[in-house]
Amino acid sequence: MDLQADKRFHNLTLDQVQALDQVLTEVLPIYGRGNFPTLEVRAKDMIRGVRERLAERSIVVRDVRLNGASASHVMLRDNGLGQRDLDIVFGVDVPRQEDFQVIKEVVLGVLRDLLPRGVNRRKITWLTMKEAYVQKMVKVFNEHDRWSLMALSNNRSKAVCLRFVSSLRRQFEFSVDSFQIILDRMLESYWEREPLVIVEAECMYGDFQQAMGHLRGRLIATHSPEEIRGGGLLTYSDLLVRNFRASSEAEIRSLERYMCSRFFIDFPDVAVQQRKVEAYLQRHFVGGGEASRYDFLMTLRRVIDESTVCLMGHERRQTLNMITVLALRVLGEQNAIPNTANVTCFYQPAAYMAEPIFSSYYFPQPPPQLVYHPYPLHVQLPSGLV
Repeated sequence: MDLQADKRFHNLTLDQVQALDQVLTEVLPIYGRGNFPTLEVRAKDMIRGVRERLAERSIVVRDVRLNGASASHVMLRDNGLGQRDLDIVFGVDVPRQEDFQVIKEVVLGVLRDLLPRGVNRRKITWLTMKEAYVQKMVKVFNEHDRWSLMALSNNRSKAVCLRFVSSLRRQFEFSVDSFQIILDRMLESYWEREPLVIVEAECMYGDFQQAMGHLRGRLIATHSPEEIRGGGLLTYSDLLVRNFRASSEAEIRSLERYMCSRFFIDFPDVAVQQRKVEAYLQRHFVGGGEASRYDFLMTLRRVIDESTVCLMGHERRQTLNMITVLALRVLGEQNAIPNTANVTCFYQPAAYMAEPIFSSYYFPQPPPQLVYHPYPLHVQLPSGLV
């Protein structure tokens, strides 16, 4: 192993191994829609079931890893990221697109085995299981990237995300969530009841110690954000709200421009942008995190306002207005806006517009009066409101 590659790897300490054990043995709920019951599963048992069935279907699993925020939590418990999704990555050899259908059937079969006794499992189809327990499915199969994702349903707890990666050019967004813990030796100690040997982690950012320094110092660093789908813009805004700060102020301004450019390349339509932002809020601001939704939206709005250079003026205003309306919705849901309140929305009108274009949002009660004024771009709440 060359010196550069060696800098990517790190052996877990005893405390980190104990934290990993808690993650793998914690009982997690997978909520069913409609009349389907909540399933309870441990990560280590889910991994074993999936791995054994994949082997039966002649799909080779190279390794299994804990990825993202859960891995960062193991590396440093008090890191500011919190314990969000449980993200398990199966390294697989998938030469054909049809193999991902096999993988999907395997996962749904493992879930079906978790149904309570007395349920006639033979009458429950794959499609039924998908509709009942899968929150999100993604499949990518092209020359450079071959992977799939299944996110299992959750309400207000961590989602269980199973990724199956044959090839993926970019496996991280920022240095603080670029850790992957290789689970195979840990799992063997469970299954074979053997003494635990060394557990190894890899930093996909590159330099493990540098990334750990970023995690301890709550610093934001990445490279080539134009390679990230969506530019990492939503995660970046999330990190700012969680009191992370740029490792280099000069560098981050350039990175912000790349983030915004890639975001609008991938999501050029304002309706698609809204769906992406709403989905991010739903996944990452639950279980007590709802109070930060407004701060996240206004941080996102500020970054787009200050760093977007790739849009026409009216397109930029559409996006900023959409985020403003979402922020008002959040305040309305939190009862932060009394029905009688006046809310002033500052925005920059197009030079050719004599009158502003208004957006509206439905409130259960008579809505607060929305008063629009030109520039600067922010939302001013009534005096005394949080």
